[in-house]
Formats: sequence, C-alpha cells, structure tokens
Amino acid sequence: MHSVSETRCMAQHPGRDLTLKPGTPKTASTSYPVASRRAGMVAVATLAALFCMPNSAFSHVHRAQAAIKTVANFDATTWAPLLKTGPRPAAYVFTTSYCSTCPLAFDALHRRIHTTGKTVELAAVVMDVPGAQALAHVHHYSGVTRVYAFDGFEPEIRQTVDPQWRNVTPYVVLVDRTGLVQRMIGPPTAAQLKAWRL
Repeated sequence: MHSVSETRCMAQHPGRDLTLKPGTPKTASTSYPVASRRAGMVAVATLAALFCMPNSAFSHVHRAQAAIKTVANFDATTWAPLLKTGPRPAAYVFTTSYCSTCPLAFDALHRRIHTTGKTVELAAVVMDVPGAQALAHVHHYSGVTRVYAFDGFEPEIRQTVDPQWRNVTPYVVLVDRTGLVQRMIGPPTAAQLKAWRL
C-alpha cells in the first residue's frame, strides 16, 4: 500500500518506481527526479523571458491584430473595385477556418512586408464563416491589417475573383505598387515575393 505522497509522485511519473524506501527522508529532492526539476526550471525561465519582454516590442508584434475590430463583407461586387482602386501594394489571402497551410502564407507575406518597413495592406478574406467568427479565426495570422468575410453564394464570389480558381486555399493575390497582379495557390515562393514590388 502506497501513501498519498507516494501515489501522487507515481501519478506524475508513470512507469517509474519512485516509492520511498524505508528510512529515506521525504524531501523534494528524493521525490522527484533531477531531470524533472531541470525541466521545471527551464519552463520557469522561458515564462520569465516571455513576461519580461518590453511592452513596446510585444505591442509591435501584435499591433495589426489588436487594431482590427470589424469585418467587411465580401460579396460578388467587391473584388473588381478593390482590384481597380484598392490599396497598393496589397496582399489578399483567401482562407477558411480549417485551412492548415494558410498561416504559412501569412507568415511569408508578413516577413516580406516587415523587411521593407513599409505600410502594406495584408487582408484575410475568410470564405466559410461570417463576421465575428471570421474575426476570431484570423487573430493568429501574422500581420493582418484588414478582415473580410464572404457574404453571399460562395461559388459566385469565387468566380468573380478568378474563374479558374477551384476552391483551394490559401488562394493568394498580390498586387504590387504599380497594380501588377500575381495569383497563386499556397504560400508564395521566394521568387513570387521578390517579384511583388513594394
């Protein structure tokens, strides 16, 4: 029969015999292996570094996401005027709530924008969830400056963006400072990012 402290220790370290032998003092150093204490110290140091990050650095990293409070509707009439008179340069990433590779596209675009130090529109266009759900979904995308959500019949909206697009995400549209447009499925390559003149 194990005591409560022995049972607790065994539950924390399954498969290891950590029961105290008769006559062994019950101290923290004998109850837990050294590796566990080291792992705990590393975890504490990591958390301390995270919480000691200067507020200015932390706010810079998350500035764009914190500023977004609204979601614009994206219907069948949105794309043509956006392409013609919208911000330049700009990147539009068409995404869904279940897209596993979309964060990679946002990361690549954000890194490219960040290296230039310029203000560039990086829009997330969420295709499968409306309004507040879309806003909640994009909080983890790096550098997003604007959020749109499809409003209407999804195949019709896709058709206005690109008749050849077969509903694969991320679908990325890059508009450079002169209005030149690049379209791609998946995260942009280094060559595509270089061709995107900011």
